[in-house]
Amino acid sequence: MTLFLVILFFLSAGLIFHSYVLYPLILQWMNGRKQGNNNVYSQDDLPELLICMSVFNEQKVIQQKLESIVNTSYPLAKLKVWIGSDNSTDQTNEIIQAYALKYSFIKLFAFTNRNGKSGVLNKLHKQLQTEYSPAALKKLVLVLTDANVFFEQETLFELAKHFKNPLVAQVGANILNSGLREDGISIQEQSYIQRENYIKHLEGLSGTMQGAFGACYALRASYFPEIPANFLMEDFYISMHVLEAKQQAVFESKAIGREDVSNEVAEEFKRKTRISAGNFQNLRVYWPLLLRFDFNAFCFLSHKVLRWITPLLMLFCLLSSLLLLRFTLFKIFVLLQLLLFSTPFIDLLMKRLDVHSKSIRLMSYFVMMNVALVNGLKMYLSGVKTNAWTPTKRNV
Repeated sequence: MTLFLVILFFLSAGLIFHSYVLYPLILQWMNGRKQGNNNVYSQDDLPELLICMSVFNEQKVIQQKLESIVNTSYPLAKLKVWIGSDNSTDQTNEIIQAYALKYSFIKLFAFTNRNGKSGVLNKLHKQLQTEYSPAALKKLVLVLTDANVFFEQETLFELAKHFKNPLVAQVGANILNSGLREDGISIQEQSYIQRENYIKHLEGLSGTMQGAFGACYALRASYFPEIPANFLMEDFYISMHVLEAKQQAVFESKAIGREDVSNEVAEEFKRKTRISAGNFQNLRVYWPLLLRFDFNAFCFLSHKVLRWITPLLMLFCLLSSLLLLRFTLFKIFVLLQLLLFSTPFIDLLMKRLDVHSKSIRLMSYFVMMNVALVNGLKMYLSGVKTNAWTPTKRNV
């Protein structure tokens, strides 16, 4: 029994260590010197680009978003913008319609019932099938993006250039947080995003980027699937659809999108709970990819699946070490785990005293992410009834 508990502890801890520490190092060793995709378009030879957005009550940010689109370096003659408004009740539709009158390539689809983001994208998917032939869809590049992600001048070009390579079916953008504040979790969220961006970059050098950030990515229109009903993480579903088809998914660090992420713990917790439930929806669909035993399966297991089951692995660590308390080493392990679990309370107390520790908040953020994973699993097991959403509280 003792041997089993020791193996359980070190196996569980080792899998967590592999996912968060060892896996990025393995990627760096394997792919760090690769050049990535060099078969790219020039500024003079670009494909038609269709930007698709699903929006709901985004009057605070939609004008700035549209300005970032019309001020892009991408030739406006090769640009279209389709915006599906999910029964918005504020001034979102009026703002979009004003831009549509000024720029003929912008088109508003104002839906009168809530569909959720996936539902809106499915309606745009049907519209694509109506307006484009199969041959035209093979040439068309989609950019799927959120209203609160603002483009830089070269963002669209940097995304689109990769599609000259016929093997590339998806390109992820480099999402940066533009609203950093010391008194919340935005700095920790940015640190997490930057590390994720680096991992996605390394994966993309082999064409196996494990999920573009849904805030902004480009996709061959011919690989834009219909999304299952009530799916919460449609971006990951689409990404894995590309990899399932054995097409390449890459990351472009120069395709910068700036997102004003919420600085409030409660808002971020709700968002990560929703993401977690969507992750388990995707695992239900795409778990067979693990049985291919190829490099993509290794990335999927290491980067995603192990992270999604980290709360279970943490529980195994705690229970096994508690049952091994008669050994001094495991007494130390128990104390370290309890210290980690207490960091959210320590951080809250320090915040009330106007004291901010980045290291404590980073550990607290890790705990919060894993609690959100458990909460999301509960949400998934109880059945996701709708994917209609309320945007995360904007800082602007």
